[in-house]
Amino acid sequence: MANPWTGEVSVTIDGVPHVCKLTLGALVGLEEALGESSLVALAERFEAGRFSSRDVMAVIVAGLRGGGWQGASADLMRAEIAGGPVGAAQVAATLLARAFAVPD
Repeated sequence: MANPWTGEVSVTIDGVPHVCKLTLGALVGLEEALGESSLVALAERFEAGRFSSRDVMAVIVAGLRGGGWQGASADLMRAEIAGGPVGAAQVAATLLARAFAVPD
């Protein structure tokens, strides 16, 4: 379903697969939501392991929105993300890695 070559990541929420992608617009919203001044600062925050569950959720919401999802972050507060907190963190990390990967 998700195309990793275009930066997409699949996440399953309440048993339903969704495509996530950190588009430029989604990244702008993510910078604002997390109070970071740049894309580099945002990537460094995750690389250094200085992220919270709120940060993970913000990345997933941004990715979902970039993938065309019309929901709100409040919709995910009661949702079951496949893999639980660890699965959610892996999705967030993969989204960021793919957003900043330089194509071969």
